Amino acid sequence: MKTLEKISSFAGNTFAVWVILFAGLSLIFPGGFAWIAPHVSLLLGIIMFGMGLTLTLDDFKGVLKAPVSVLIAVAAQYIIMPLVAFGLAVVFQLPPEIAAGVILVGCCPGGTASNVMTFLAKGNTALSVSVTAVSTILAPILTPALTLLFASQWLPVSAADMFMSIVQIVLIPIVLGIVVRLLFSKQVDKSIKALPLISVIGIVAVAAAVVAVNREDILTTGLLIFTVVILHNVLGLLIGYVLGKLLKFDFADQKAVSIEVGMQNSGLGSALALAHFSPIAAVPSALFSVWHNISGPILATWWGKRSDESPTDDAHNKAG
Repeated sequence: MKTLEKISSFAGNTFAVWVILFAGLSLIFPGGFAWIAPHVSLLLGIIMFGMGLTLTLDDFKGVLKAPVSVLIAVAAQYIIMPLVAFGLAVVFQLPPEIAAGVILVGCCPGGTASNVMTFLAKGNTALSVSVTAVSTILAPILTPALTLLFASQWLPVSAADMFMSIVQIVLIPIVLGIVVRLLFSKQVDKSIKALPLISVIGIVAVAAAVVAVNREDILTTGLLIFTVVILHNVLGLLIGYVLGKLLKFDFADQKAVSIEVGMQNSGLGSALALAHFSPIAAVPSALFSVWHNISGPILATWWGKRSDESPTDDAHNKAG
């Protein structure tokens, strides 16, 4: 088990490297990865089950301890990212499928990686976990509704079908994970350190599959999509941070809100795009997955070092 924990920890720490490596390999050898595409929803379900296993009732109690902070961060997540996505789709005059894909990833809840990044940034990890949990549980309602609102001028959106997909691949696996954790807490606690490995394999496989089935389109429009994805993520991080500053949150909370807003559950975006739009609509999510695993660690490391230089923030984090 110790060896598995070490491998899992190593995989978690080098996440970005594996996403980039396998995305690159799937561009060169698409046939080796395209077969994964029909199983993207299943992979995401497994990742979400793993997320459920890591959640405890304390994570939801965090909502009661700081309801205003959690509510503001969740609202920011679901207002800032869809609006930025819509703005980018209009400004760059994106083709319909790509516009819908950018908006879809913007309407997704926060990514599970955001909790790790907040921890590395010495931000308020408890707040980050609560926000991810709440935004994910609201996803079956908000993600289809917002996608319908913002993307329907480019492509027809069936909010009801999308609602059912998110319930099946997000909500049910998370609830099952929470139930298993409650019933078999000792066994789960022993094996929980192996979960990052499963998440890394799952997200890498999803990104590689999306790149493989869209190889030709990526080679022609990849640069445009990547530019939009980088702007989407960077603007989300920046606006989230500025919002926290304007609301006079302390530095640890500002970092948590920024990372929560800027990082998305891009695996969910890929799965929904493949199921409800077209393969090319999943490319923004796949590239988001690659990019936010580069920008996230860079920002987290920089903020973590800044906190080390500031004893007050360190003290706050120990207290929080």
